[in-house]
Amino acid sequence: MTSNSKTVSFTLNGEAKTFATEPDEKLLTLLRREGYRGTKFGCGQGTCGACTVLLDDRAIYACLLYSQQAEGRSIRTIEGMGSFDNPCDFQQELINAGAVQCGYCIPGMVMSATALMEAENDFDDEIVREYMDGNLCRCTGYEKIWAALRKVLDRKEASK
Repeated sequence: MTSNSKTVSFTLNGEAKTFATEPDEKLLTLLRREGYRGTKFGCGQGTCGACTVLLDDRAIYACLLYSQQAEGRSIRTIEGMGSFDNPCDFQQELINAGAVQCGYCIPGMVMSATALMEAENDFDDEIVREYMDGNLCRCTGYEKIWAALRKVLDRKEASK
């Protein structure tokens, strides 16, 4: 860090955290430097979705947000969603469907789907596409990812 370093404090995956940061450091860089490597660097321009995190429960691109803009906010990363032994519902359905190939896009997909499931009560295809738009996958052609997400959403709708 330099003499221009500042601190930023926010809630990260439910825990209060304080980090040193540079004025021009993006949230993505801070997260990865601090060991949260599930959030991926893809394009650095907010077009691929690999860096998607939840900021106050809204999906955002961490590559576009300066770390100082997270001050006092709540951030959730893929590390806060599930684990290898206890995946969240969408992660488990992705596994069941064989929807993960290289896996690079999956953290962003999970975060966008989480924002969808927490904010909406109606999961028609248009709303789902709106939330998932901006998450690019270069391996799967999306069919298995979409099928896995639809299974989770259909269960949520059935349990209303």
